Amino acid sequence: MSHSLKEKRAVIKPILDGARRRYLVASAEVGFQDQWQRAALGFAAVSGDAGHCTEVLSSVERFVWSFPEVEVLDATWGWADAES
Repeated sequence: MSHSLKEKRAVIKPILDGARRRYLVASAEVGFQDQWQRAALGFAAVSGDAGHCTEVLSSVERFVWSFPEVEVLDATWGWADAES
């Protein structure tokens, strides 16, 4: 558990950078930037095949869960297609 924004970002940075590097996804801290107790992370993948996106994002989710220093409270998935 972190006790400052600096400590929180030191925990989050390897998760975001690791996901980008290992799974070639876009990743960012998308919420709670000013709270040291919480973070909301976002990951995005683009593919012509929905099944491939599902596989990649499932791998990213398992990757995030693999960090013992974080507690995942929720994971939400959303989809957009070219016609939207």
